[in-house]
Amino acid sequence: MKSFFFAASLAIASIAAAPAWAASSSASLEEAAATLTPNAFVWLDPGEGGPVDIVVSLPDQRAYVYRGQTLVAVSTVSSGKDGKETPTGTFPILQKETMHKSNLYESAPMPFMQRLTWDGVALHAGNNPGFPASHGCVRLPAAFAKKLFAITRVGTTVSVVDESISGEPAGLVPSDVIASAREETAQANAQQLAYAR
Repeated sequence: MKSFFFAASLAIASIAAAPAWAASSSASLEEAAATLTPNAFVWLDPGEGGPVDIVVSLPDQRAYVYRGQTLVAVSTVSSGKDGKETPTGTFPILQKETMHKSNLYESAPMPFMQRLTWDGVALHAGNNPGFPASHGCVRLPAAFAKKLFAITRVGTTVSVVDESISGEPAGLVPSDVIASAREETAQANAQQLAYAR
């Protein structure tokens, strides 16, 4: 297993009363990820170095953010509960809205929404109890959702996997799958524009 070590101090963020995670400058991002409590995340993205890819591990209940082969952020998530499971697969981000309201669940707020499917699955800020509890979306800590929203674009690839990642770049998406996802995004966007007319 590859480890990604950072010489700089870890920048840790958490929501409201969520306990903060502390690390020494030699700690790895993977080690930090293993100890995160609900609503906590680690963000070390320098904001440069290539496109962003996101891997959501359902068993880990974590989102891993990569720039190229470098792991730059990890967050806890809350995916779909029994009977409302989050689908696995590779999804391009189809749509982004800073403040979206659910069409399916009584206009529930979905801040920093990044749509993965046209039938209602998205990444967004929301309740993050430390276990699967959503209706199929991937809920993120609010501050993490805001940071992630700022570095993605329509077409950014999100892989939802039913395996533990533990910092392995093996979870990254092959380039042919990314190309296919981008083509699917272009077609979906064209279809959405046609409906809007």
